[in-house]
Amino acid sequence: MSYTALYRKFRPMKFSEIVGQEHITRTLKNQIIANRVGHAYLLTGGRGTGKTSAAKILARAINCLNPQDGEPCNECEICKAAIQGSLTDIVEMDAASNNSVEDIRSIREEVNFLPTVAKYRVYIIDEVHMLSVGAFNALLKTLEEPPEHVKFILATTEPQKLPATILSRCQRFDYKKISPENIKLRLSFICKESNINITEEALKTISVLAEGAMRDGLSILERCVQEGEDEINDDKVKELVGIPKVEYINKIVNSVIDCNTEETLENIDTVISDGKDLNNLIWEIIKYVKDILVFKSSGKLSLYNENELAKIKEVSDKTSKERLLKIIYSLSELANDLKMTTQKTIMLEVGIMKLCALGTGADVGNSNTVQNVNSQNSSMQSQSVPSAGVYATFSNDSGEVVAAQHLSGNANQVSNNKELENKIKQLESKIDKITNLVIHNSGTNVDNSSEKTTTTRRTTTRNTAKGPTNIVKNVEPVGKKVEGWGKLVSGLKESGKIMLYTNLMNTTATEINDMTVGIVFKNGITPFGKSILDKPESVNELTKLISLEYGKSMQVRYIDAKNPEQTKDIVGELTTEMGMPINVIEE
Repeated sequence: MSYTALYRKFRPMKFSEIVGQEHITRTLKNQIIANRVGHAYLLTGGRGTGKTSAAKILARAINCLNPQDGEPCNECEICKAAIQGSLTDIVEMDAASNNSVEDIRSIREEVNFLPTVAKYRVYIIDEVHMLSVGAFNALLKTLEEPPEHVKFILATTEPQKLPATILSRCQRFDYKKISPENIKLRLSFICKESNINITEEALKTISVLAEGAMRDGLSILERCVQEGEDEINDDKVKELVGIPKVEYINKIVNSVIDCNTEETLENIDTVISDGKDLNNLIWEIIKYVKDILVFKSSGKLSLYNENELAKIKEVSDKTSKERLLKIIYSLSELANDLKMTTQKTIMLEVGIMKLCALGTGADVGNSNTVQNVNSQNSSMQSQSVPSAGVYATFSNDSGEVVAAQHLSGNANQVSNNKELENKIKQLESKIDKITNLVIHNSGTNVDNSSEKTTTTRRTTTRNTAKGPTNIVKNVEPVGKKVEGWGKLVSGLKESGKIMLYTNLMNTTATEINDMTVGIVFKNGITPFGKSILDKPESVNELTKLISLEYGKSMQVRYIDAKNPEQTKDIVGELTTEMGMPINVIEE
């Protein structure tokens, strides 16, 4: 006898067996009891929530020879034939592979014939959003006024892709995600029926990993069963799905909170060596930090034992909500960055190092508090000085200390000069970036000697403590001109994008950096022009054209030459990363 997957073997056979969708099954049963079954139904919701199962049950129930309280009996010849798949009056169609006009035309021809055995001819169309435009149009009339002996049941995970004309012709039922509690109860029942030995913690973990989809939960359970273990425990489940153990995640988060870069990288290397997926690792860290934040706010947490809760409390006590939020946001950005690179391990390590470096004293109740630097009286006044730590200080030409950055709160790393040197190099590279964006008057020669560049850089660094960025008027960013810009703009006219072409006629383009091209408006940008240029379709079109020109993904910036605030924003982004104000002036 062939093996049957758990999700097929334990597919619900009655409405009462569908978990977590009582608001839908109750309505359907009432319609069947009152003999008010509609001609077209649309079942929408996430994967594994019971849409297809409900469609099969509904098709049997309306044809059942002996229905019981709106449920199919599953004993009569109609029900048995439907369960076995031999009943020709119930047609199941997968729109993902049968989405052409011809497939729908065949249905239109069939609906004119009476059912062979059953009371109704029922068409179940799964993944209906995959139908082509022509197929939808061919279905419209039949769906609106089908013969009395025909019923349509449509199922989809993406209802927003369906035309409004289809939606308005159906009774719509939205399936919600199944709660972890309901998934756990169903899994527990299935394990008892199948003689599967599993712990409560493992069931709880699987129900959470299922993320509201019963089928996903059953698939995870089936993978665990096939390992052949005598008992399925929590560690086995996490090992199979590639989730690092909580103790490893706790060590990583702990070392990040302590700003201990070396220990953090060692812990991450240990997890990576076990073959864990990097994306899984990041999201597990994010979820763990989120749980710490919830615990810090409410003092309650589920899915953790006493020992794990004690460790969470330990981390919670030495950090602040603000720091935890910053870590979550930074890791979310890092997860997005990993999708765009092939060097995932390097990107992860750099991102984690940045997280450690950012922990400079934003924590309330943590000993590592940031120093308040007062450059006007040439002295550093500390609000709270940690007992041990490494600081990088930056001075102007007069020897005044204008900035300080805490690099480590671990007393064992005081002598780690390498880390200090790396941090300084990072800040110097950022200063170099700002130097490349230095603004000058139109009469200044861009190709000045290196002496001029050095003077400008020195002036930029010297004025870091003077306050917000100041930009002179009549500005134009320094950078290599985009040679084919005129041709690109002319191409907009040829492709019919007249409004965009009109606004870009007298512009030039320069490279701000290797990933960004600035479009310079010498005569300024009018409010009407800005409304056209800021449209998403305009930005997407320009980004696509420039990316094709360079052969890689590029970003686009609009630079108003008559508005110095535009360039101020560009420099401001880099200065925000440094945590210091930069004053860019003209020599």
